[in-house]
Amino acid sequence: MNGRLKIGLVGLGRMGSVYAGYLAHRVPRARLVAVADIKAELAESCASEYGIPKWYKTHQELIADREVDAVVVVTPSSTHAEVVTDAISAGKPTFCEKPLATSLADAERMLKVIERSGILFQTAFQRRFDPGYVAAKKKIDAGEIGTPVLLQSTSRDPFRPSLEFCDPRSSGGIIVDMGIHDFDLARMFMGNVRSAYTVGGTLAYPEMKPLGAIDNAIISLVFESEALGEVQLSLNAVFGYDIRTEIWGTKGSLQIGYHRETPILVMTKEGISHDVVPHFMQRFEKAYLAQIQNFVDNVLYDREPPISAADGLAAMRLSLAAAQSFREKRPVNLAEV
Repeated sequence: MNGRLKIGLVGLGRMGSVYAGYLAHRVPRARLVAVADIKAELAESCASEYGIPKWYKTHQELIADREVDAVVVVTPSSTHAEVVTDAISAGKPTFCEKPLATSLADAERMLKVIERSGILFQTAFQRRFDPGYVAAKKKIDAGEIGTPVLLQSTSRDPFRPSLEFCDPRSSGGIIVDMGIHDFDLARMFMGNVRSAYTVGGTLAYPEMKPLGAIDNAIISLVFESEALGEVQLSLNAVFGYDIRTEIWGTKGSLQIGYHRETPILVMTKEGISHDVVPHFMQRFEKAYLAQIQNFVDNVLYDREPPISAADGLAAMRLSLAAAQSFREKRPVNLAEV
């Protein structure tokens, strides 16, 4: 494909507005030609801010626009299945934020539509594009730490999102929406998972309890290789954003992530102090940008995406197994899901 890829963006919430800025100004071979959001004033405002030629209220109108070559989907998780299916059915390469959907039935239906179509589809897992995780994967594949036998992955947000987003019916909840990043990394580093066992609770934000939402969880994993894993999720790391992963092998270990954002220590008689990572955009901005650039290049140069719909489905299946384990208070084999 010659020239720039003409993209339509659906969904202009927190992450959608970030992608809009990237595609409008920071991805050289992309041209953002249309945006859509059910809040029409949001779509109109975004189009005006970034000089985008067209804006729509519905994703159907955007997908039907012949000027749109490819579609980026950043809508609420519960709507992914409909929007992605419509875009793929229209023959348009599609990028979709995680998770693939909020139900396994929807995700499996999406996968069938994508596989039948032969249209390029890419799932978003930005941590796979972070330099630390990329370097760790290369070192593991090169055998530098031997055979991986234990994974510990931590995701802690400094505060809870809006109650609307906390509702599992909208986002899938902390295990599906947040933990899916760790589950995808677990598969990337250690292979497929056999079973998951989850404990958790609503411990920091009692206002989440009426929604049936939890704010802390620990998930124990057993991989098909017999290796072990542990994922910790929390919404109350009050000091800042805490994202770290450790992989232990038979010959050594790797640690990915950091607490200190700025490379400076303040040392006084009161003690030694430093700043922390504020939130996810400060930690992963380069990864988000690299990810959407990768999608554009894959469409333009007819390359296979590094993260497929099948990867998204596998991570989601693990998320749902972990969520089922919490509800039923027992280990759940992925074969059950």
